[in-house]
Amino acid sequence: MNTKNWMKLEFPSESVNVLFARTAVAVFASQLEFTLDEIEDIKVAISEAVSNSVIHGYHEDYGTILLEARYDHTKLEISVEDFGHGIPDIVQAKEAGYTTVPQERMGLGLVFIHEYMNTVSINSQLAKGTKVVMIKNIKSAQE
Repeated sequence: MNTKNWMKLEFPSESVNVLFARTAVAVFASQLEFTLDEIEDIKVAISEAVSNSVIHGYHEDYGTILLEARYDHTKLEISVEDFGHGIPDIVQAKEAGYTTVPQERMGLGLVFIHEYMNTVSINSQLAKGTKVVMIKNIKSAQE
């Protein structure tokens, strides 16, 4: 990616920071030619990715979440990384309804991320953490 602009944030795995991350990326993405609906899609994807890090990555533990965003003339790329427990089975984690906290969660976070972003990749290692990279294409660049 021939980066035009970028940002990097690091914050603790506190649930209050889900809104912070969502808002920060929305403001960053608003510099681009996204519609309000596309910005809303990006906000939902960020909320889900950061929530997954807080809830599943660290469980009850305290840790750090790294959020990066960059764009060029064709796309916005966002990564959310934690250094927590990791995902034992990524294929299973992507299934609608799968959750490690069934009494509190619906298990749709990764489903929403895949639905609202154009490209999603997930790298995870047990006891080392998870990195979710999401790309939203800029439609005007595709025309």
